[in-house]
Amino acid sequence: MNSFIFLKLMTLGTSRIGEIKMASRGKTETSKLKQNLEEQLDRLMQQLQDLEECREELDTDEYEETKKETLEQLSEFNDSLKKIMSGNMTLVDELSGMQLAIQAAISQAFKTPEVIRLFAKKQPGQLRTRLAEMDRDLMVGKLERDLYTQQKVEILTALRKLGEKLTADDEAFLSANAGAILSQFEKVSTDLGSGDKVLALASFEFEKVKK
Repeated sequence: MNSFIFLKLMTLGTSRIGEIKMASRGKTETSKLKQNLEEQLDRLMQQLQDLEECREELDTDEYEETKKETLEQLSEFNDSLKKIMSGNMTLVDELSGMQLAIQAAISQAFKTPEVIRLFAKKQPGQLRTRLAEMDRDLMVGKLERDLYTQQKVEILTALRKLGEKLTADDEAFLSANAGAILSQFEKVSTDLGSGDKVLALASFEFEKVKK
């Protein structure tokens, strides 16, 4: 082989290896960032869950104040998330579900921390598993009908936002039971890319909570 051609191929090979290493490092950094954000979201969701579990032990003012503080932290987290995602399409693809789930929590379209967490992590399989468990709990009397309805509506909405196909019965259940805030959330978030519209709704609802 011509020595010049050989050297050229070697150079191209070295360049390609460099590109692969850079891409690999980029994927690793993105993965670590996503993991850190998920851990932060988990902490905030745990705060909300702990608050709901201790609700009967708190007076109304204390409960409302603590919830408002947690929603403020979620709002700050969402602002940070938007800055991180700005101009980076890889991160937009990775984190759009998380952003939409957080906005659903801030607007209080979703009230169940575990559903929000699974929505944020794009885990439709686990959402369906939770729904199956809820169906069983309802049948044996372990879950109240009102709570079942609220959580099922949240799960079905999350599944639809994640691109999962719903049955005709699920679509009918969703149409019959979605409240005003959730219906508005559905309206302004036709896909995972409509974050600004959802954030406008979230800000409006958050201001109502603050008042």
